[in-house]
Amino acid sequence: MIRERGAVAGQGRADSGVTKQDAAEPWRVISATTTKYKSAGPLGRLRAFRARVRYWLDRPLTPYLLVVGTTLLLLVLGLMMVFSASQILALNQHHTAQYYFLKQLIAAILGLVLLVGFASVPVAVLRVIVYPVMFGVIGALALVAVPGIGVRINGNQNWLDFGFFQFQPSEFAKLALVLWGADLLARKQKAGTLSSWKHLLVPLVPGALLLLALIMIGGDMGTSMILVAMVFALLWMVGAPLRLFVATLGVAVVVCTALVITVPHRAERLGCIGVTKLDPEGACFQALHGVYSFALGGGFGTGLGAGVEKWGQLPEAHTDFIFAATGEELGLVGTLSVIGLFAALGYAGIRVAIGTKDPFVRYAAGAATTWIMAQAMINLGSALGLLPIAGVPLPLFSYGGSAMLSAMSAIGVLLCLARSSSGAKAALAARSKNSRIRKRLARVLPRRRTTARPAPGPARRER
Repeated sequence: MIRERGAVAGQGRADSGVTKQDAAEPWRVISATTTKYKSAGPLGRLRAFRARVRYWLDRPLTPYLLVVGTTLLLLVLGLMMVFSASQILALNQHHTAQYYFLKQLIAAILGLVLLVGFASVPVAVLRVIVYPVMFGVIGALALVAVPGIGVRINGNQNWLDFGFFQFQPSEFAKLALVLWGADLLARKQKAGTLSSWKHLLVPLVPGALLLLALIMIGGDMGTSMILVAMVFALLWMVGAPLRLFVATLGVAVVVCTALVITVPHRAERLGCIGVTKLDPEGACFQALHGVYSFALGGGFGTGLGAGVEKWGQLPEAHTDFIFAATGEELGLVGTLSVIGLFAALGYAGIRVAIGTKDPFVRYAAGAATTWIMAQAMINLGSALGLLPIAGVPLPLFSYGGSAMLSAMSAIGVLLCLARSSSGAKAALAARSKNSRIRKRLARVLPRRRTTARPAPGPARRER
């Protein structure tokens, strides 16, 4: 039967019990739940459908399966759009049409390796690697700031060049903040020191400010905005008082305003919000053609590969503005599908965060979900002309090796956290034990002898 809403809300949702039979054969529970609605006409069928949906959403394994499903769909759709949006650019640069697609495919494969690695380890291992990851990221960001070592691309010095590939450490600063911030606050909660403002802010805020300073040296304001959102999410989850939020938000607004005013191209981007006409000096060219892409796509798009804006009118069609290219070729249906997939991924992350009693799992899942959703919202808002162009890629979708590897690492961490609850463990164990493949193998392969053969009787006497 379906669990009552009060029994599945809050922390008890993911840790609620589930029998092995229910986990392995959920259709039995659904059938028993909806039998009483079958004879009640259309309204009864509607209630039966609602009961089925509610049952599937309340299952402890739902967040895990949602993260896996949405990630794979976004990854496949993103690879298709990268291939479509980058062909003309690759040919203009005297490469093959598959040049950027193959590089993205390699990054996706390496990202899947990281995803499986993070998803397979226990939660305790994540807490062990917190400080190695944090110090490694700080060291890499410091190297980027050194003249002659850091590589400058499109006005920002954010990359390290290793010859055969370029690495952007600021992308992994998000992963470092997720793990380090969650571990720090979990240990402070266990010690009972979070009631003090000093212990609440130190060293979380100074550590985040160090990451922000190293990233802003290279001029990457988009990543800095995401880190700020993650810090606010951690403070909100830990129960920071409202006065602290107001004060911190005020400081963040003042600093952000100063950074925008002091850099001319950032002020120009701020003025491109809601642009509908091309400036005589050519300002807001990218933002305007992003809007044109959506207008050309209409309801169902021009068809995969048939877009025209990628022929030179829309800059960065395969990276920051891949959502606009998607709107042109797949139309409103394609863009709503992408938004729906990100919404489902965010819902799954929230379920992981609120459905556990482990503080580290709660804070890490909340911070990782904030990372993915904030970055997606900034990218989508930039492409739609609702936000200034921040230069951040769409997670799991846009072209970019470092962005792909860091996003896949975040998904791996989410999967590790999702399978850590007792309900998810029981469901996974039941599914593994009762899988169809195992049953078929048991029918085909000979069974092992479980009992020893009887000892031979006494030899018969010869006559």
